[in-house]
Amino acid sequence: MCQKSNPIRSIYNQFMAFAGRAVLALESRRAVEMAELIRKRGGIPFVAPSMREIPVEANAAAFAFADRLFAGGFDMVILLTGVGTRQLSRLLAPRHGNHGFADALRGLTSVARGPKPAAALREMGVTPTLIAGEPNTWREVLAVTAGRPERRIAVQEYGRPSPELVEGLRGRGAEVTTVRVYQWDLPEDTGPLGEAARKLAAGEFDVVLFTTAMQIAHLARVAAQQGIEAAVLEGLRKARVVSIGPTTTEALEEFGVTPDFEPSHPKMGFLVKEAAERTD
Repeated sequence: MCQKSNPIRSIYNQFMAFAGRAVLALESRRAVEMAELIRKRGGIPFVAPSMREIPVEANAAAFAFADRLFAGGFDMVILLTGVGTRQLSRLLAPRHGNHGFADALRGLTSVARGPKPAAALREMGVTPTLIAGEPNTWREVLAVTAGRPERRIAVQEYGRPSPELVEGLRGRGAEVTTVRVYQWDLPEDTGPLGEAARKLAAGEFDVVLFTTAMQIAHLARVAAQQGIEAAVLEGLRKARVVSIGPTTTEALEEFGVTPDFEPSHPKMGFLVKEAAERTD
């Protein structure tokens, strides 16, 4: 005799799909939100902040960029992050006025790497000329700028350099200037990240979620400080690893870790939801 399906039970199972598994996330700014998302899907979260943004000290390169920008020395500016776009505007304001950066951008081709820098530009009253589509990697930036005539290009970097983008632009004959507005460093308190590394080495996590490329580098760095990097990477290979998108996947693969999949959209909510649904 067949047992009738229970729609309420089916909905419950869908939303509790982690089924009590241990889930590691390395989110920093949205750590509390990440833990709650995992918990709502039936997982046991361990969220270890892995990064903090720090301003680049005495950013002479940014001011040199500004001098050239206001002198009409660029045809195109590529903005890679919303945070970096806003920080660059604030950094230049004391010398060039609150609206100086925005005014300069209106006179040239502005390119946003996806919705976050596009939103930052619009907040400044600037309509981006071009917006790179999902999944918002250097490949989409190259694609959206293909065939453009601009050859004097500035690139606002984020966290770490984007050599593939720079080399791709230079391969077209462009003169490329990079502007590093901020960088990532380890969190001030590396205790949780160090504990996460030890637990990974011991095989205590079933699922690991990565939301940005720098997380694996910082996890490996803390693991190496403890002499357990090889064991941590092996722990990752044994767990179900989910990457938020291609840039993060590439970083993981550099460490010999191949993610099981990427979510349908590079958003934290989709990441957790689909990781839960696809956990055996």
